[in-house]
Amino acid sequence: MAFIPGGSFVMGSDDEQARPDEQPLHTVQIADFWMDSTEVTNRDFLAFTEATGYTTTAEKDFSYTLPDGTQVQQKAGSLVFSVPANDHAGVVDWWQFVEGANWRHPQGPGSDIEGKEDFPVVHISWYDAVAYARWCGKRLPTEAEWEYAARSGKAGMRYPWGNEPVTEGKIKCNSWNGRFPYQNTATDGYTRSAPVKQYPANAAGLYDMAGNVWEWCSDWYGVDFYAVSQKNTNLKVRTENTDSLSGEKVMRGGSFLCNDSYCSGFRVAARMKTSPETSLEHTGFRCVKDIQP
Repeated sequence: MAFIPGGSFVMGSDDEQARPDEQPLHTVQIADFWMDSTEVTNRDFLAFTEATGYTTTAEKDFSYTLPDGTQVQQKAGSLVFSVPANDHAGVVDWWQFVEGANWRHPQGPGSDIEGKEDFPVVHISWYDAVAYARWCGKRLPTEAEWEYAARSGKAGMRYPWGNEPVTEGKIKCNSWNGRFPYQNTATDGYTRSAPVKQYPANAAGLYDMAGNVWEWCSDWYGVDFYAVSQKNTNLKVRTENTDSLSGEKVMRGGSFLCNDSYCSGFRVAARMKTSPETSLEHTGFRCVKDIQP
């Protein structure tokens, strides 16, 4: 883990790429903490499941109700990215629910993680991430802690490495190169996720704070939460859901699917969210730990 010394920073963004949920800018005070230097890997998660017998959300059958009240029973599986067939396809066409897809089989039956021990574990729900963190005596970061660490405590940074665009200079992270979502030139060396530590760490000693896989945070998502929480240091109130917030959890950092033409999720201020039971091929996590008194 990397030690992250506490301090205050200006959270959010108001540049030309900023979205409404990244505003207003507000100052947040952060206490000292430790943060995993990499995303949790397949090797790490395997140790957890072998020690506990834990079964992930994606490995369990489930049911859901259609608008007409019909109950549907669904075999275990998860969402896998699929290159769309034509230019008119939308986001619902990029993802396919694949029975048998889970962290052990990232693209479904027939795929495995052999030789990928140092790749980030994926198809992890928020509940799975919390279970792992508790097992190893850690927790998920708050959204504020995550952004503070990504910025290395510095103000005015657009990316974990500074302000140079992702497409300029040396390769900085694992993201979508080319025309999203139809053509990936794999200039960064990978068409999907990459092993951890393939790209330079930021000034705080943290790897893959941009790209590779989205990372779960502890907070519930609220589109206007910055506007109503400016006096709340560290935003820890959002570890409990309220009527003013959505039923979705925050994710940070972008993934191998992020591109400036779509989401620019590799920006330090960029926010994403999804329901806590959801698992996807580009979603993982890293943990933090409080400083012991």
